[in-house]
Amino acid sequence: MGFETIQFAVADGVATLTLNRPAVMNALNARMRAEITQALTTLPREVRAVVLTGSGRGFCSGQDLTDAGASVNLERTLRDEYEPMLAAITGCPVPVIAAVNGVAAGAGANLALAADVVIAAESASFIQAFTRIGLIPDAGGTWIIPRAVGMARAMGMMLFAEPVPARQAAEWGMIWQALPDADFAAGVAARAQTLAKGPTGAFLAIRQSLAASVGNDIQEQLELEARLQGQAGRSADFAEGVAAFLEKRPAVFCGR
Repeated sequence: MGFETIQFAVADGVATLTLNRPAVMNALNARMRAEITQALTTLPREVRAVVLTGSGRGFCSGQDLTDAGASVNLERTLRDEYEPMLAAITGCPVPVIAAVNGVAAGAGANLALAADVVIAAESASFIQAFTRIGLIPDAGGTWIIPRAVGMARAMGMMLFAEPVPARQAAEWGMIWQALPDADFAAGVAARAQTLAKGPTGAFLAIRQSLAASVGNDIQEQLELEARLQGQAGRSADFAEGVAAFLEKRPAVFCGR
């Protein structure tokens, strides 16, 4: 697979997708959005987890404001380019970790927050920078962030456009974990291997059930849990998990 704006590599069941425009802090242009979408929707069969990260000193600075076509028609860009990219993340057939190695700003922050799990280096930060140029948060930010941190914090982040350091983001519940910079790479790799060796079907059912819980009442959620658990209970992974438990050995799950 040949790409111009991202790097894509697979090792030990983990695909690492690296945003690779470091000279502009990995700003999102049309080609990068298309390449992210392509990479995530054409994953090799052996991939069982994805790590999404950035090259250089930042994760992603958001929309490339020199990308003239996008700036002319923001609505079209969001509908035709951002929505497919975000759908490729939230609908990825394997779990996605956003490994936020530096600043994640604007749409770059919301790109990270769309992942299943967000792990950040302590030197990283998240900023909803949109009001600095007279815009509103997009790329899913107005949906994801208030559900993660509450309305008051979401409103403050978006109105004041101030950076939220990674450790504070973790304390707020906006991300899963903030790691010391020296431990960041190893910590992400260990988490990715846990997911790559785990029961992929169960992971995706967890994603589905949590997403549905936002709009479900308790009875609807109980019914969904029963249906998804029934599917999981008929899987080869469940049979292997029980056998491994009884035999006191690590489970070897079959993947996807």
